[in-house]
Amino acid sequence: MICTTSLTLRYANNVSGSWVTSTLDSSPIAIHGPSIAIDSHDQVHISYTDCEGDKLRYATNVSGSWTFSTLDTADGLDSATCIAIDDADCVHISYRQRVAGDLKYATNASGSWSKTTLDSADNLGSSNSMAVDSANRLHISYFDSTNGNLKYATNASGSWVCTTLDSADWVGLYTSISVDATGHSHISYFNSTNNNLKYATNSSGSWFY
Repeated sequence: MICTTSLTLRYANNVSGSWVTSTLDSSPIAIHGPSIAIDSHDQVHISYTDCEGDKLRYATNVSGSWTFSTLDTADGLDSATCIAIDDADCVHISYRQRVAGDLKYATNASGSWSKTTLDSADNLGSSNSMAVDSANRLHISYFDSTNGNLKYATNASGSWVCTTLDSADWVGLYTSISVDATGHSHISYFNSTNNNLKYATNSSGSWFY
């Protein structure tokens, strides 16, 4: 990925009744792939990448002022990140290591930050999207660019399981996932072969797409 050093992380909110924008991170890095989530105390959490320094970055105002952390330094972090907050206000971030082609996951659920490689079978992890269900279980949709498949990862069973959901045509780009009140997943994604929008769900007990 070719990056420039003129990109900054900006934040906008209308908490005061009108829109206010501010620059959060203007360090000489290339900022890509921001994702934002709000916890139960209305505090803000943002994940993003510095693709020149190959860093996964995290910004939050939980302490009352903005703080910034580097969570992962790896060879070739991708621009796509997705952040989610569970009922205990723990932070979960899915992201991709581009050079290795791995789907990765970072969380502070244990009280300190840890990171895990979830899937490294092929060149995958782009277009990742994550949701948390009512039992604080994680659900991630993502693209397998080696085989052109839609994939899905979850720890609903107590350990992480990665599954290929749709392998017909070249599918799985631009995924977005949501979980309903019953814990069932709903995924929208793009079929590049036929240029159409697809939808997958396990609401019936088995996957349908």
